[in-house]
Amino acid sequence: MVKVLKPGLYSSVQDLGRMGYQEFGVPYSGAMDQYAVKIANMLLGNHESAAVIEMTMTGPLLQFECETLICISGANMNPKLNKENIPNNKAVAVKHGDVLSFGKLQSGFRSYLGVLGGFKTEKVLDSRSMYVPITRASILKKNDVLFSENTTFNHLSKHSHIKVDESYLASEILEVFKGPEFDKLTKTEQKALLETKFKISKDNNRMAYQLEEPFENKLEPIITSAVMPGTVQLTPSGKLIVLMRDCQTTGGYPRVLQLSDSALNVLAQKFTGQSVRFKNLL
Repeated sequence: MVKVLKPGLYSSVQDLGRMGYQEFGVPYSGAMDQYAVKIANMLLGNHESAAVIEMTMTGPLLQFECETLICISGANMNPKLNKENIPNNKAVAVKHGDVLSFGKLQSGFRSYLGVLGGFKTEKVLDSRSMYVPITRASILKKNDVLFSENTTFNHLSKHSHIKVDESYLASEILEVFKGPEFDKLTKTEQKALLETKFKISKDNNRMAYQLEEPFENKLEPIITSAVMPGTVQLTPSGKLIVLMRDCQTTGGYPRVLQLSDSALNVLAQKFTGQSVRFKNLL
C-alpha cells in the first residue's frame, strides 16, 4: 500500500473514465491526459485503464509500504525516489519504506504515477476516477492510504522499453473538427476562429478551460443539447470555453468546435498564460 504524506496541489486517482452513464448526467471524468496514462500502464504491463494518480503542477510526497513497480509519465515534475532522481517513462522498482517526491515542474502541467496492477481504490459506476458526488472525495488528502499489488523485483526484467513521443507537451496545436453550430458562423468568423492564437485564462480546471481573447458572437443560444469532453462552446459574452473530462453532459451555448482525443491531451498539459490555436482536421 502507499501512504500519502503530502497530497500536492491537486492530486487524484483517475483511470480512463466512466463510460455509459452520461444519460443520467454523470460526467465521463478520467485522466485529463489519457496518452500519458496509457504509456505508464503499458510500461508496467498493466491494462491501459488501470488506475493511476494524476498530479497537477505540484506532486505529492508518498511513502511505499510494499514492494512494487512504478512508472511516471506526462509532465516532468523532477521525480525523486529517496531523494535520488528517477526518469519518466521507465518502470522503476520500489521497496518497503521508499519515499517518492517531486520537485520543480520542468515541462507540461500534469503528471501520472502508475503502479503495477493499478491503484485498488473504490470503484463506482465501473470506474475508480475521483469525482464528487459520484465518489466520496475529489482529491487525495494527507494520510490517505492507497492499496496496490505487491511484487518481486525480478518482474522488472519482463518489461521492454518503448519510444515515447513527448513533443505534444510543448505543442500549441489543438486539432479540431467542426462543431454542430460551426456553419452558423460567417466565413470571416470561421477563418478568425481557426487563425487566432488564444491564451489560457486563469479559469481552467478539470471541468473546462476558458480562453482569454474574446470572440465576437452573434449566434442565438441553442436548445440544451449534448456536450462532451473537447466541445468548444461560444458564450453570449464572446468567451470560448473548452470542456474537459469533468464537464457537464448537456449545454445551451453554441458548439463551434470539437477537439480530437489527442488535442485534449495537449490542452491538459497547458496552464494559465500559455497559448494554443485550432487546426481544422476537415
